[in-house]
This record gives sequence, structure tokens and C-alpha cells, in this order.
Amino acid sequence: MSWHTGRMAAFDLETTGVDVEEDRLITGAVVEVGGGQRAVTQAWMCNPGLPIPRAATKVHHITDAQARVAPPAAEVVPRIAQAIVAQARAGRPLIVMNAPFDLTLLDRELRRHGLPSLAEQLGDTDLHVIDPLLIDRQLDRYRKGARTLTDLCAHYGVTIERAHTADGDALAAARLVGAVARWFPQLQRWSVEYLHWQQVEWARQQAPGRQEYLRRRNPSAVVSGDWPLIPRTRTGGGR
Repeated sequence: MSWHTGRMAAFDLETTGVDVEEDRLITGAVVEVGGGQRAVTQAWMCNPGLPIPRAATKVHHITDAQARVAPPAAEVVPRIAQAIVAQARAGRPLIVMNAPFDLTLLDRELRRHGLPSLAEQLGDTDLHVIDPLLIDRQLDRYRKGARTLTDLCAHYGVTIERAHTADGDALAAARLVGAVARWFPQLQRWSVEYLHWQQVEWARQQAPGRQEYLRRRNPSAVVSGDWPLIPRTRTGGGR
């Protein structure tokens, strides 16, 4: 049986912005799907501890008033990390659209609140990540057009419900990975371990070209080749 028909988990965040070093988590979700079983969703909202910019609210529709009454981030961040660790220990791959954004921002939130990193919490357990954005960029690299989650779902014929909510986007990313695996059957022959390490190499290869492209508009743009998480000693990346 191919990994894409088995049980998987998907992870997504909605945040105050796109700077992994400075912006904050507002909502998060971990959704279990596949394997012929019903979906199981864990979702959280927290008070990010700073005002939510209007530009961010326009995307996810979460207001300061809503976030203000939610638990503080210091309570929610460890729950999200624990949920991810539990999925890894259960042997489920973690689907994350544009993984270096969500996983890096979560890492910085853990550091901000004096909590162990995901790597420290995982210990000897491997976390295998599947990133549909990275895979699509690699296997259909010359296709023109944007590659947001909405764009990719439209391209691969995937229904996206409740877009720009953490649980809705996580579920859509999980469905998208299944569609991508059907579109590119070679992926079905690979183990999740092999696919993970292929993505590590693809991210390194893609970074120079993506940085060159972005610098046509922003001369200071930096694209990290690190995947699925940008180490704490480095900056850069974004959604």
C-alpha cells in the first residue's frame, strides 16, 4: 500500500504576518486524515500578545477582539507541538504546505516562551514532512502562475473548504498531497523517509533560482535552502 492511501496528519497556522522571526501564531490545527478512517481535527486559537494587523485580518478574518479572549500563546504553543510529536510517534507523516514557514514560526514561538524545540521534544523519533508546494515546484517547475494553496487546489482539482482557516487549510493540504501523488505516480513508489530526504535536496537546489527571481522586485530578498525548518541561527523565508 502506498503511503498516500494511509493515515497522515496535516498541520497549518494562521498568523499575524509573514515574518517567521517576528510574527506570532493566532490559530493552529493538526488534522488526521486518510486510511479509510474519519478525519480527526485538533484546533486552537490563542492571544498572540500583540495587535493583529489589518492586512492579516483581511486574510483569515480573525480580529483583535476574538483573539483577546483566547488563551495566551504560552498555553497554546506547547499543545500544538505536543500534537505534532504525537503524530510523529504514531508513525504518521506530517503534511505542511510551505513547511519552512509554519514549522519555523512554531519553532520561534517555542523559543519565545522558553519551551523545548520540536527536535528536542521528538528525541529519537523521526518527523517525516511532506510539502505539496515544494513537490509541485520540483515536478512541474516550468508551469506558469501562482502556487498558493488555493491555486494548487484549483490546478489539481481539490476542493478547499473554509480557506484561510488553520483546520480548513490543513485538510486542503492533505487532500492536495493525495492528488499530487496520483498526478505523479512515481511518488507512490517511494517511502515517506525517501520522499522527506528528496525534499531536503530539492529545497537546497531550488533556493538560488527562487532568490534570484524574488530579487527582481526586492533586491534584499533572501530564500533559505533549509527545509523543513530554518535553523534558529538563520533568518529569512516566508509564506
